[in-house]
Amino acid sequence: MLAGQTLNLNELAAHFPVSRPAISKHIRILTECGLVSVRAEGRERHCSADLKGLKEVAQWAAQYERFWNRKLDALSGFLQKNSSTKKSKK
Repeated sequence: MLAGQTLNLNELAAHFPVSRPAISKHIRILTECGLVSVRAEGRERHCSADLKGLKEVAQWAAQYERFWNRKLDALSGFLQKNSSTKKSKK
């Protein structure tokens, strides 16, 4: 939602079925994670996405993707081997 645009908290809250304090809490957590930056402008706080932070998340997730792909490939091979063994016994 914030990719390519900056929204204040009220504009952001209008897109979700949760309270304004809940939006503030989520934005605070995303800011702490480095995924959102907040700029105060008078009484308003404007939020924008910090997409550089997503690169780190993607790298972290890629490690697990490789791990699980290897495990699932091994399982698939095992199941195919077992399936063909059972068919040949019939």
